[in-house]
Amino acid sequence: MEKTRTDLANIIRERRSVKNGYTEQEVPASLVKELLEDARFAPTHGMREPWRFIFISKERKNDFIDEFVKHFPKDTQETKRVAFNQPAAYLFAVMNEDPRQKQWEENFAAISCLIQNFQLLAWERDLGVVWKTPPQITDPKVRDMLGVQPGEKIVGFINLGFFDQKPKDKTRKPVDDIFSVY
Repeated sequence: MEKTRTDLANIIRERRSVKNGYTEQEVPASLVKELLEDARFAPTHGMREPWRFIFISKERKNDFIDEFVKHFPKDTQETKRVAFNQPAAYLFAVMNEDPRQKQWEENFAAISCLIQNFQLLAWERDLGVVWKTPPQITDPKVRDMLGVQPGEKIVGFINLGFFDQKPKDKTRKPVDDIFSVY
């Protein structure tokens, strides 16, 4: 007898990073908070919950983009401005950095799990997301611009927007290619 996939398994398999094709529809802060309310139940070592989030709404997006593109090479700024204008909103994921390597790695794993939860929950609500990590997230001026404190790391920024067309499926390696038994 073949096992039927659960709704969760289907969402995991169907979820795609939405990099473009966003609509003009606003992404309300209330929806982002609702998704984070569930996503925050990600595994977190010692219940440290080493995260916080900075939301940039559609109404604040242009101000953000004006400041953010200044941190890219001059010859790419206009292209970046156009690209950054596509999503309706942004969510920056910020992690507490622990000076102890093991705890740092656990914190990074925890926020990564939370972001994956967020992506799955967003997909379920037809909200497209993509997790981006451009080098500018380590720029001290960008950190200052966003109010990121010493001892914190920007793990990435998440483009947010509703979309009309689902991105194409991509082939994954078969499990037999990545699985072995000790």
